[in-house]
Amino acid sequence: MSRRVPRVLSVAGTDPTGGAGIQADLKSVGALGGYGMAVVTALVAQNTRGVRSVHVPPREFLAEQLRAVSDDVGIDAVKLGMLHSRPLIDTVAAWLAEVRPPVVVLDPVMVATSGDRLLDADAEDAIRRLCRRVDLVTPNIPELAVLVDAAPAADWEEARAQAARLAADTGATVLLKGGHLAGEDCPDAIVTEGGVRELHGRRIASSNTHGTGCSLSSAVATLRAQGRSWPEALERAKAWLAGAIAAGAALGVGEGNGPVDHFHEQRPTSWAESAWELTAEVRREAEEGAFVCGLRDGTLDAAAFRWYLGQDVVYLSGYARSLARASALAPDAEEQAFWARSAAACLEEEATLHRAHLGDHRPDPEPATIAYLDHLAATSANGAYAELTAALLPCFWLYSELGSRLAVGVAADHPYGDWLATYGDPGFADATRTAVEIADRAAAAASAAERERMTRAFVRSMAHEAAFFAAPPLPDR
Repeated sequence: MSRRVPRVLSVAGTDPTGGAGIQADLKSVGALGGYGMAVVTALVAQNTRGVRSVHVPPREFLAEQLRAVSDDVGIDAVKLGMLHSRPLIDTVAAWLAEVRPPVVVLDPVMVATSGDRLLDADAEDAIRRLCRRVDLVTPNIPELAVLVDAAPAADWEEARAQAARLAADTGATVLLKGGHLAGEDCPDAIVTEGGVRELHGRRIASSNTHGTGCSLSSAVATLRAQGRSWPEALERAKAWLAGAIAAGAALGVGEGNGPVDHFHEQRPTSWAESAWELTAEVRREAEEGAFVCGLRDGTLDAAAFRWYLGQDVVYLSGYARSLARASALAPDAEEQAFWARSAAACLEEEATLHRAHLGDHRPDPEPATIAYLDHLAATSANGAYAELTAALLPCFWLYSELGSRLAVGVAADHPYGDWLATYGDPGFADATRTAVEIADRAAAAASAAERERMTRAFVRSMAHEAAFFAAPPLPDR
């Protein structure tokens, strides 16, 4: 069954914008090392905003496509997506019984993002029967509920129970996906009649989620055909998809829920991406620390928050001076203007936020604040523009990352909602992207030794950011 370059057939509908359906399947198969083939079940007029219409060719044409492939090409894995109606489902089921591919993965497209059922009762029954002919079923939470004729699971334990029931009823392995559940955690699991293998993960704050179900199922099919176990295939596919979601925004495709970047692993890694990855553990500790967790759920001690804001007032005055220094050193008018605007915004917009919580109080700097400012001042003084851009970048990037995650679903009465809104604002995300691009341009023009100094400056600033979040005195410390 194992092949270095598995031949993977997608049987699904189309997406002319390329983010879902057979287009996403073919990209996923290629990105994970397979050779992709496609049989079209439906022609879908859709984009990132939604579906406009669906044209379904006669079932006889579907059968002809399937036979045309299997009469000529060895098939190592099949991924089934949108099958639309009972006649098409029965056609595919008959073909599977005849050809018996070694790996068959079913992504049961049954429920729209809106929650609307996409299939009539006859087709839903046919999909349930089809589950008995496949090796892996990959429903999302609403689709799993339809397959076991229950209400959508409210939590992970209930979802696990429904997946176990589906596995027992059909004999198929179930890839249980937790993406539709609430919360920061985003677990997945491989569920069989014999047990559960869970794989934990964190939710990625992104609107680039169009086609993730198609992409994951076709990726897992490809990896299984390479000889990996289902849990091994899921682990690799989940890591790949997380990176694809995170990289999707840079594609700039569509005005709705954009696609993921299927080929992100093949693209050259920029200096900024490499530096960001170097600080993964430091960032994780900051994000999982008591201060950030308290900010997220609103339980942070008010005195600790005021302490933090007071130190931030002191820090931002020094940070603004370093931003102004970057403006003076910048090689062109565009970058000069960006750093100058950032310095002004640092003093003006943040001052408004601080006054709302602190009034005119301005505390003395604490050791964590002094250490960070000394680092920025030393970097500013040496006159190396590239190194200074690297030192300034973590204050943009980490806060933008935290803001985009923590501001999602914040209640109107959240005690720190104004702080979360400031850093979750799309305008701040745009400024962060510009700062990253400037640093990458500076790195591209720098020597190897200069890039090494940039990396050290970035890593040191990120460590100071983490220390800053760890410094506020909390009641239980």
